[in-house]
Amino acid sequence: MLQIGDIAPDFILPSSPSEQISLVQFRSKPVLLVFYPADWSPVCGDQLALYSEASDFFDEVKVQVLAISVDGKWCHVTYKEQRNLGFPLLADFEPKGKVAKIYGVYNEQAGECERALFLIDSDGIINWSFLSDPAVVPGLDGIMEAIQRLISKEKIVQ
Repeated sequence: MLQIGDIAPDFILPSSPSEQISLVQFRSKPVLLVFYPADWSPVCGDQLALYSEASDFFDEVKVQVLAISVDGKWCHVTYKEQRNLGFPLLADFEPKGKVAKIYGVYNEQAGECERALFLIDSDGIINWSFLSDPAVVPGLDGIMEAIQRLISKEKIVQ
């Protein structure tokens, strides 16, 4: 798993059948990368719903949430609509798990992403990360604390 202080590797992944998103396009603001095992699983659904419900907080602190799994772009479209999620779901589908492997969070045995979080600052540096038990929803407390520390640090630098 990539570590705090590492440069977050750029990627381009489909966010829909006709659109792609790259990490570098968000370089002007922090990004929370959310790797999760699969659409339609109960724990993943709870996790993504929690982050969607916190969209006002993420908007207020200007953090872009990007969620990544190995499910396909068509699956993501349906899942995002059904769950009413307000952030992009990116398909790390072909080649399967390529981005998750680069970040060190691909579970070869299961053939899916680990449940992992990376907070990337506006310069593209990993500022915080967390690897969760796949059966446990990582709550918001750790994310919010990491974002507040990042905001404080960036205000000092500016």
